[in-house]
Amino acid sequence: MATYTSPEEDMTMIHKDEGVEEDRPAPRPDSGSSDDSMDSLPGHAQRCLLTPSLSPRKRTTSQSKSEPPLLRTSKRTIYTAGRPPWYNVAGTTFTEAFVIGLCGGSASGKTTVANKIIEALDVPWVVLLSMDSFYKVLNKEEQELAGKNEYNFDHPDAFDFELLVTVLRKLKKGKSIKVPVYDFTSHSRRKDWKTVYGANVVIFEGILAFANKELLKLLDMKVFVDTDSDIRLVRRLKRDITARGRDIGGVIRQYNRFVKPAFEQYIEPTVPLADIVVPRGGDNFVALDLIVQHVHSQLEKREITVRSALASAHQGQPLPKTLSLMLATPQVRGMHTIIRNKETNRDEFIFYSKRLMRLLIEHALSFLPLKPVLVETPQGALYEGKRLSGSRITGVSILRAGETMEQALTAVCKDIRLGKILIQTNHHTGEPELHYLRLPKEISEDYVILMDSTVSTGAAALMAIRVLLDHDVPEERIFLLSLLMAEMGVHSVAYAFPGVRIITTAVDKEVNEQFHIIPGIGNFGDRYFGTDAPLD
Repeated sequence: MATYTSPEEDMTMIHKDEGVEEDRPAPRPDSGSSDDSMDSLPGHAQRCLLTPSLSPRKRTTSQSKSEPPLLRTSKRTIYTAGRPPWYNVAGTTFTEAFVIGLCGGSASGKTTVANKIIEALDVPWVVLLSMDSFYKVLNKEEQELAGKNEYNFDHPDAFDFELLVTVLRKLKKGKSIKVPVYDFTSHSRRKDWKTVYGANVVIFEGILAFANKELLKLLDMKVFVDTDSDIRLVRRLKRDITARGRDIGGVIRQYNRFVKPAFEQYIEPTVPLADIVVPRGGDNFVALDLIVQHVHSQLEKREITVRSALASAHQGQPLPKTLSLMLATPQVRGMHTIIRNKETNRDEFIFYSKRLMRLLIEHALSFLPLKPVLVETPQGALYEGKRLSGSRITGVSILRAGETMEQALTAVCKDIRLGKILIQTNHHTGEPELHYLRLPKEISEDYVILMDSTVSTGAAALMAIRVLLDHDVPEERIFLLSLLMAEMGVHSVAYAFPGVRIITTAVDKEVNEQFHIIPGIGNFGDRYFGTDAPLD
């Protein structure tokens, strides 16, 4: 096993006191870093062990104010132009997601390492899959043992490896999956499963991540997080007592009876399988930087580009042809003046927003395919008119602001069917996640009007469109409607899904660091529903 010892100067910059894991924002790699020591990593043949110097020098005042030399924190970009995670920048479907396996003892810091890798990678669409979700369903006898801290959750037999391999194999191929949600308080699976839609990078973490041969075949990179046993015990005590409602005596008994022996028998022996061994977990910035550099090199070979490159790809380019921008008549500009004005009261904001929504929907209906039809008038004469050719119209709102457009849609389209999608950002990964879905049956044959009040980066719209495609709705039958869009969001959607028609009343050029459209409308949902108003 190759050994890499960090220079003392570097280690004095990144040394932190060991202790219980904290949920801290992760740094990301400096774009100017030139270290390419991981570019030629040959899998099992060579491994890199990163160790701290034994007696790091005391930091100077200037050093304590600066950040580690290899990883620097900066504002994370959420821009997701360019067809990820299902397509590469050339517009073709990518072969497979890059899967990183993180193994280590209980409370070794695997999740912290995973989150910091995600932050530092800065690539669109990363999924974190935890082995903890795949504990087997316990029978009554096993439930009783678990309640008394006498069930061995650290043994390979405690995990549903068959389901885990099936799920990870699908995720690696870019397919949507359903992940079970495990309740550690009741030691059981919850009824609701979490839906995950593909990724460019999958980070799989678990105490027995290297314990199954079929699972190992799916891992492109294997990382072992090595943390001192005393530190792991302290972390486990804090976690199980505060988050899982256990008593200290039960936790210690379980640790001595099951956790420690399982580590020695099943986990520690898998260290030789690792490509990289990372001592000190999330505090080892040098190791994280090398991991990130290697993953970037692999993604470049697969033509998957980092966010910063995607963000600049469309700067200064003309708006796409799939965009239909409503004519800025004096009436439309007048309504925009009212709803954009921060002094406008809520009643006026709602009234003029509804008027603008009605005009937007009327405009959108003009793009639906119509067929010629003859009707007889009351005077007995024939009139040559137009009628929607066969298919139904379904409205789907992206909750919660998109729901405000439903009333205008139902006022214009009689007997229209409605669906809802709730998408929220994962605070750990920064990625949009599907939390709720209700779509009408047989939606694949419908023309779908997808509604969101504003679109800034386009991340939520991309996810919503992907959900519709997974329900077999063709791109050409999807109409994305929004009162206001940023150029960034327009380009993101148009490039990812060139068949989707984008329809809006206005396009603003800028998005600020908080991903708010400038000059914009503000938080549309808060202003519409009055949730930003002070309480009485």
